[in-house]
Amino acid sequence: MSVDILRDRRIAVLMGGQSGEREVSLRSGAGVLGSLIRQGFDAVAVDPGPNLIAQLEDAGAQVAFNVLHGGAGENGAIQGVLECAGYPYTGCGVLASALTMDKVQTKRIFATCGIPTPAWLHIDGSSDPEALADEAIERLRLPVVIKPRDEGSSLGVSIPKTREQLIEAIDAMQQQWDEGLIDRFIKGVEVTIGVVGVGESLRALPVLELVPRGEFYDYEAKYTKGMTELIAPARISDELTAKSRRLALESFVALGCEGLGRVDMHIDAEGGCWVHEINSVPGMTETSDLPHAAEAEGTTYDQLVLQILTTATARM
Repeated sequence: MSVDILRDRRIAVLMGGQSGEREVSLRSGAGVLGSLIRQGFDAVAVDPGPNLIAQLEDAGAQVAFNVLHGGAGENGAIQGVLECAGYPYTGCGVLASALTMDKVQTKRIFATCGIPTPAWLHIDGSSDPEALADEAIERLRLPVVIKPRDEGSSLGVSIPKTREQLIEAIDAMQQQWDEGLIDRFIKGVEVTIGVVGVGESLRALPVLELVPRGEFYDYEAKYTKGMTELIAPARISDELTAKSRRLALESFVALGCEGLGRVDMHIDAEGGCWVHEINSVPGMTETSDLPHAAEAEGTTYDQLVLQILTTATARM
């Protein structure tokens, strides 16, 4: 369905929210809102509160462009509210949003579907930090990567290199987030691949290579201009480019995603592609990966916004 059907409808750009990624979402939303208005759409900003439907009704909105990062905007909750109220919206649906936000469930599905992903261990609130650290060292070796179960933008991520650091990281994870996971550290080229579209229009964007100035691609590296070199297309062979893009699409489909997403992975020295996770509401700021990858194939920011907006028509 053409995006032209939305030109006579008011579009609410959902931005902000109450997650730890609120400030980034506001920046992403400002970019999307400006683009829609620039392209002649009737668009307004909506910062979701306790009664989103009342806010949408007050704004006269008929369609939702979701740019909420983390929390309710990315875990299926907002998607469920919009579904029940009959509002078409961009990006992934309820189930895919919930699964991609949950790194433990993502790992389990990847394993079931044969998607190569680093070996891992689950951290829960009842785990003994010392015993879990010893198990991780035996099974995964040091260093390892520690991640919260359901946070984005690399919030809470650390890379312990000693047993003492690992015990401290597990304890901190339990104290702040209760649950998380320990991932095998993959040394190699860090890449991310955007996926846009629904059904036959589904496609993978050019492979984007990430070269952070710091130890890894953390929150500061993602959202501070100049802290990460974004290289598109990535400096990998044509064979690895095709392999990683194919895996990105397979991962996207395995989790039931549609509309929009970004698949993060590492490529090791032997050419193995290791999929970490999927972000179902990628950033749309001036430093974000998705717009940069789209630009590499000749797609402007405004054109990318239109392509994402078109995904809402699949629910009309």
